[in-house]
Amino acid sequence: MDKFRIHGPSRLQGTVHASGAKNAALPALAAGLLFDQPLELHRLPRVRDLRTMLQLLDCLGVAHEEIEGDPASGADALSVRLLPGHDLGPVEAPYDLVKTMRASVLALGPGVARRGSARVSLPGGCAIGVRPIDDHLRGLEALGADVELEHGYVTAKATRLRGAGFRFNYPSVTGTENVLMAATLAQGTSVLDNCAREPEIVDLAQLLNAAGARIEGAGEERIVVEGVDSLDATTHTVIVDRIEAGTYLIGAAISRGDVTVLGAQPKHLEPLLEKLSEAGCDIDAKPDQIRVLSAERPRARDVITSPHPGFPTDLQAQYVALMTQAEGQCTVCETVFENRFQHVPELARMGAEIEVVGNRASIHGPSKLSGANVMATDLRASACLVLAGLVAEGETIVDRIYHLDRGYQKMESKLHSLGARVERIR
Repeated sequence: MDKFRIHGPSRLQGTVHASGAKNAALPALAAGLLFDQPLELHRLPRVRDLRTMLQLLDCLGVAHEEIEGDPASGADALSVRLLPGHDLGPVEAPYDLVKTMRASVLALGPGVARRGSARVSLPGGCAIGVRPIDDHLRGLEALGADVELEHGYVTAKATRLRGAGFRFNYPSVTGTENVLMAATLAQGTSVLDNCAREPEIVDLAQLLNAAGARIEGAGEERIVVEGVDSLDATTHTVIVDRIEAGTYLIGAAISRGDVTVLGAQPKHLEPLLEKLSEAGCDIDAKPDQIRVLSAERPRARDVITSPHPGFPTDLQAQYVALMTQAEGQCTVCETVFENRFQHVPELARMGAEIEVVGNRASIHGPSKLSGANVMATDLRASACLVLAGLVAEGETIVDRIYHLDRGYQKMESKLHSLGARVERIR
């Protein structure tokens, strides 16, 4: 099992390229189940979850081949051509593949929409909360699917889905993506309300519309989908990963560094940039890059996570690490996932002063962090502990970084290029 060894403290300085967004690439790949024509995807990140999704598609009869990529996507980006088979049977996503990746549930909507039947094991992933898929199932039932849940599997069947009105109880990102993809091939018009508004939703809709889908309103609370009979071959480049970009920008702030992230989209990171500015960082945001310069100790600022366009829950752990180095006391309130402070005990081992009561963490800074052996519990907690290790005195060992590999492409190489002393050890 791989670990990171970090020698701190380090000051991050320089330029780094943001990779393609994992949370946009996974639904884009799942959308391949809707096609009977080739689908080319560019700027895919080389991360563990992506390889798992490609394996799953192979099992479901959608082959892939690596192709020459778009130079603008970056030298390390992956480009693939999905080659859907014809006259395929029902979708069956086995537990052995699904157990490590929650996004595998995205096979359900497109699977039942195109093949009439899909059976998917209940998903796994990070242990940050319950994350039920009730809205996925209710949405598919509203479109006319017969849904059953038994023995750890979800089965959805329909001769052809029918357009309908549906309102999500909560603006779930994967729920919106699943029902949106299903509605794309449904007969008639679907009106989806209380939809997630994340940039990844917009990216998926752009992909589908380029292939002939008729989707309006992506990025708003209401999405209207006029179903079509089939999708045409198309090419799509996924958006840059706003969470990866935000992690390196927080890295600049916590290390009092100077980092420019190429490809980062300021409009996707407005809540974070606002907080970094309030904390005392200098922000230089251009259309396709963001620079954060932090010359002084940051100031403590409260944060409340919420669905987009609020402060992203996927940057909460990294922000908590930053606030351990800030002057004063602040509160971080987590409203999205009920179990997303698992990084706090590990930060405390390094010397952080944090009190958690319910969904609120009170952080007393600044804390002098010391290197220690710490264990990652989930993807973003891994990034949090790496950032803490950058500013801690001495050696920090971050164990179980397979979580990190699920969503960050070559993090140790990118940090090393910015001046960090970090290495992967086996």
